[in-house]
Amino acid sequence: MRSKNKIIMANKNKTEDQFAQIEETLSKTEQFIEENQKSLMNIIGAIVGIVALFSVYQNFYIEPMEKEAQVEMYMAELYFQKDSFNLALNGDGQYLGFLDIANDYSSTNVGQLANYYAGLSYLHTADYDNAIEYLGDFSSDDIILSSLALGCIGDAYMELGDTDAALDAYADAVNNSANDFTAPRYMMKQAMIYTSIGDNNKALDLFKAIQSDYKTSREANGIEKYIARVENS
Repeated sequence: MRSKNKIIMANKNKTEDQFAQIEETLSKTEQFIEENQKSLMNIIGAIVGIVALFSVYQNFYIEPMEKEAQVEMYMAELYFQKDSFNLALNGDGQYLGFLDIANDYSSTNVGQLANYYAGLSYLHTADYDNAIEYLGDFSSDDIILSSLALGCIGDAYMELGDTDAALDAYADAVNNSANDFTAPRYMMKQAMIYTSIGDNNKALDLFKAIQSDYKTSREANGIEKYIARVENS
C-alpha cells in the first residue's frame, strides 16, 4: 500500500513539474511578445504591405499589359500561320511582331509565348542561331510547349551540324516531361542520331524504351522494324 502511495505521489510530482514547465514556457513567450511587440507589428505590417503591392502590381500593371500583348499577338500569329515569317517577326507597321512583343511585354505570359513563336519563325527561315536564342529564352509552365521548345532547339543544332548539342537538347526535352506526345518524339530523334553515328546500343535502348513505355504513341507504331534493323546490323 505504501509503495502504491509512493507511485501516486511520484506521478503527481511529475505532472506538477510538467505543468510548471509549460507555464514557464508560456510566460517566456508572453514576455518575448511584450518586449518585441513593436518589431513584430512592423514585420506583420511589412508582409501585409508586400502582399498588397503584389496585388496592385498584378491587377493594375500585369493584367492590362497582358491584354495589350494579346491584341498585338493576334496579328503576329495570323502572319505566322500564313508563313509570312518576316511580318510575324517584325510586324506590319500597325501591329507589333514577335520580336517587339517579346521585348516590350517580357513580364507577361504572352511576351514569353512571343519568344517561342520567334524561335519557330527563325527555324522556318533557316536562321538557326537566332532560333536557338529565342527558344532558349522561352519559359512556360506548359510542359508540352516547354518540351517542344527544347526539341526545336535540338532541331536547330542538327541543322547546324552539331549532333552532340542536338542530342543534349533532345534529352532535355524528354526529361522535361514524360508525356506520350513529346517524349517518344524526341527519343526517336535521339535514336536516329545514334544509328547514324554507329552507336547501335544506345539507339536500341531508346527504341525498346519507346516500345515498352509509350505503346500508344505514334512512334511506337512500327518500332519493331527499327529494333530488328539495329539488332541485325
